[in-house]
Amino acid sequence: MANNRKMIIVSAPSGAGKTTIVKYLLANIPNLTFSVSACSRQKRPNEIEGVSYYFMSIEEFKAKIQNDEFVEWQQVYENKYYGTLKSEIERIWDLNKYIAFDVDVLGALNIKKLYGSNALSIFIMPPSLEVLEQRLRNRNTNSEEDIRQRLQKAKFEMSFSDQFDNIIINDDLQTAEYEALTLVTNFLNNREV
Repeated sequence: MANNRKMIIVSAPSGAGKTTIVKYLLANIPNLTFSVSACSRQKRPNEIEGVSYYFMSIEEFKAKIQNDEFVEWQQVYENKYYGTLKSEIERIWDLNKYIAFDVDVLGALNIKKLYGSNALSIFIMPPSLEVLEQRLRNRNTNSEEDIRQRLQKAKFEMSFSDQFDNIIINDDLQTAEYEALTLVTNFLNNREV
């Protein structure tokens, strides 16, 4: 039986392409399962409870922090908490699957610290802050204040990129997806990465 205790941690500033790359990995690696994060924000119209996120109130989230139910958690923006439930990791491992995380940079580093060599951490780097700003604007879902906050946070997050096992510059999505797939496949098959 394969070592199902391996995990792939993908992180990046908002708009750098991490979610798209994680979806590509999930579509191309049959035994890889997405870890659904918990969050304290409102559910968006296209999101599904337990698939997109585990949605909870700020009070519920804080109670789970107090009960030590998270592997990692962050207050990403004021009163917007995100985290990984210990029960979610156990749920996936019980299915004998590998875990894929799409998480905040500090959360990613916390998971990597906890799981060490069983975890491969990948930082998706935008080609530049200007390109990142354009991607955020093209989404047409963010206010000016939100874009400003996300760019400020991106600068902070990019300062941690050297603490990841690998950095992929997402200049060309197809190239970045292929590079990620190669890194992950080698890691899951115990080849050097």
